[in-house]
Amino acid sequence: MDAEATTTGSKWLSQAGLRPTRQRVTLADLLVGDGQHRHVTAESLFAEVQKRGERVSLATVYNTLRAFCDVGLIQEVTVDGSKSYFDTNTHDHPHFFWEDENRLSDAPSDQLEIARLPDAPDGAEIASVDVVIRLRRKG
Repeated sequence: MDAEATTTGSKWLSQAGLRPTRQRVTLADLLVGDGQHRHVTAESLFAEVQKRGERVSLATVYNTLRAFCDVGLIQEVTVDGSKSYFDTNTHDHPHFFWEDENRLSDAPSDQLEIARLPDAPDGAEIASVDVVIRLRRKG
């Protein structure tokens, strides 16, 4: 077994049943290699790959993030209906969006209370509830 096959990213991919291609392992290691949860955009992850000297196209980053979402390894958080962030923490939790920095971070779940949700329309069910709290610096 080679060293690449035993990386944190490789294990993460195999647990989800994804084939550990070179590009997937590179991106997975950047996302979960340090054991910390991360919020990235495709562009920010692409920049990290470039800084590492790896050869992965931006289209491959987008496609790989989509594949990671499809198998539940990460979740997509959309801000303003157009900007997507990808979160390695797939448990339900709220987020802060820092408008001045275009940055997403976790908000404390234990402080959020949602007392009631509206009924779903006939023929539909609520799949999830995303909470994004927009922040800006005072002053």
